[in-house]
Amino acid sequence: MTTTSDNTQDNEQETVTGCWNAVVSLLERDGVRAAFGLPADDLDLLEAVNGTGIRFVLCRDQRNALFMATGYALQSGEPGIAFTGKGPAVTNTLTGLLEAKCSAAPVVLLSAGTAADRRGAGAFQELDQLSVIGPMVKWAARVDDPARLAPMLQRALLVAREGVPGPVYLELPDHLLTARIPLPAQPEDADAEQTVRPGTVQLGEDSAALRTLKSAERPVLLVGGGMRHHNGRRLLERLAEHMGAAVFCTASGRGAFDETHPQFCGLAGLYLPEAAGELWLDTDCVVALGSRLEETATFGWPKRIGKDVPVLQVNVDAAEFHTDYAGPKVLADAAALIAGQLARDSVCSPSPDWVQRVRTVHAGLHEQHRERLRELSAGTELHIAEVLAALADVLPDDLVLVQENGLQDMWSYRYPVHSCAADGGSIVPSEQTSLGFGAAAAAGVKTAAPDRPVVAFVGDGAFGLFESDLPTLADQRLGVLYVVLRNGGYGWLQSQLDQREKPLPQYRFADPAAPQPGARELPGLHQMTLDDKATLRADIEQAWKFCTSGRPVVLHVPVRLEDSLFGTAAAGGDFPLLPALDAKEGSE
Repeated sequence: MTTTSDNTQDNEQETVTGCWNAVVSLLERDGVRAAFGLPADDLDLLEAVNGTGIRFVLCRDQRNALFMATGYALQSGEPGIAFTGKGPAVTNTLTGLLEAKCSAAPVVLLSAGTAADRRGAGAFQELDQLSVIGPMVKWAARVDDPARLAPMLQRALLVAREGVPGPVYLELPDHLLTARIPLPAQPEDADAEQTVRPGTVQLGEDSAALRTLKSAERPVLLVGGGMRHHNGRRLLERLAEHMGAAVFCTASGRGAFDETHPQFCGLAGLYLPEAAGELWLDTDCVVALGSRLEETATFGWPKRIGKDVPVLQVNVDAAEFHTDYAGPKVLADAAALIAGQLARDSVCSPSPDWVQRVRTVHAGLHEQHRERLRELSAGTELHIAEVLAALADVLPDDLVLVQENGLQDMWSYRYPVHSCAADGGSIVPSEQTSLGFGAAAAAGVKTAAPDRPVVAFVGDGAFGLFESDLPTLADQRLGVLYVVLRNGGYGWLQSQLDQREKPLPQYRFADPAAPQPGARELPGLHQMTLDDKATLRADIEQAWKFCTSGRPVVLHVPVRLEDSLFGTAAAGGDFPLLPALDAKEGSE
């Protein structure tokens, strides 16, 4: 029941309502359009959200719910909302929160909690949830006073999306469920922007950053995940042309830059195309925008980078800088800096020979890939690169590819085996590479972008962890296209096992020859097996038609362990044992 308090003026009226009605009303005011989760035994949340403008995706697994909320947040740029119960339900969300934190995804987790008068009394599912969850989030709090619910939820939404985005946690203890929650009146200018950001930023004429840029003749521009949703008016492409830079991105930065641009040369670090390595050997300045410079992004860098070659880093928070690399560090919104100065002022004097080299590398990468596809087409076996090429040919240009990070789905990280054009999108796991993230996150991505094709490119090990929520996609009519690479298990572990000097035949992580179980049959789910390259494109076209009608589709692709990006490289624990660029040149 909703009542109006009598002790306020007409223009400052507040209402009093139930807990979940207040939460849903506040979320709607903030523009929230979707939420994910598995609520506690109290089902009033479902009643409160019913008939509102918020789509509630009822999940089967709390971890998947957090992955979905993260996928939604990364795709939309808006907070992903997740609901869950207390105790073990909260601990089930920890992997999802870890992924959201490392992906800088604005996620708000709202959980149940033990009532204030039952704490320390052996209450059912009692847990000090703030202590457990605190290290995984930007901010964690518990609402004990009903009058504090509205301002604390508003703060949670603000903290999640501002600065470096990330997950936050708000606990709603059981005693709030029977409390009267005061709900402030919505301000008349509710549609006005509530957070004001500086429109432009400029470097000082005598700043080390500007001096570094002006002296650069062979610059490299590295686009990180912090540039996602921050390339309005194609600022990054304008900057690249102005600088004459060779452009690379991190895995999480894909989608921020048009990869068909003639100066784009692939992903940096672990996934660097071999032909682009010469540019990193010869560069005299690296400009990193919105990147923490994680290990995968800097893997194999020449030793001179960050020592003799400055790395100019631009981030919105000092904690995001990587201090192992020498060079100016600019604390600023990179998009505002580009708009205010870098894309219009003369900040670099690139060598004409450098610009030509960059464009030659870009063209050469595409020619090599076309030649490789021609070679593969002559054989009878279907290769993963051919599957990715067929997806690009058949599906619309605004395809969003959601990825895992296993032995064989890593092919999608190698440019131009997969290329993300200006209209396309990319969602990848963070450096944590949480198993099952991509499979579940795809549902959140599709919720955020219902009119775009969404493909989850995953291994069978990751898909198996997510599979309990396939009915969720069928129920919600989320037409995600799952491409499941079936090698019989966990390919990366098997590749390491196979390379051990001392065999361990009693263990097996993957067996492509073993019978491959498909996903269970479900109403509203369509499944196919892709194993014939002669019908490959026709099969994908048929699958896409099912997706456009709101049906999730699972395409099973039998693959061989040797068809992997790093199949010929010895395994070295977390990474393949690849020679550094310096070693390839014999320079050090």
